[in-house]
Amino acid sequence: MTAVLRRLASSALLHFLLAFLAMGGWAFYANRKYPMPQPLVSGLVQGMLSALLILFLKVTIDFLARRLTAAAAFWAPPLIACLASAAILVVLHTLGGTPKIAKTIAIPLVVSTSYAMAYNYSIYRRSRANP
Repeated sequence: MTAVLRRLASSALLHFLLAFLAMGGWAFYANRKYPMPQPLVSGLVQGMLSALLILFLKVTIDFLARRLTAAAAFWAPPLIACLASAAILVVLHTLGGTPKIAKTIAIPLVVSTSYAMAYNYSIYRRSRANP
């Protein structure tokens, strides 16, 4: 049973689905007072973006962590990933016509930034342990 849970926890597909459902659901809720289909469009846009941002954050942090010096490798990858994520979210929600962009992206941005910080820290700690 533990092996099955471990496999599920590391499954990229599961992470994508959870991000899509959780953050897409939040965007739907944040825009629920607007006439349909706007809450649905906002939810679908945010759900797809959140799923893709997981992949983007991982690839960006992996790339930067290998190329930066020790001090910069600690803080720069999550900061750069967060700023890029915010820009992507704002642009795509603007194009999608989301009425409450700041409210819609606030929680996904906090969650993705927290993920970026934790993931980067794990890489940083590992690289310091194995120089």
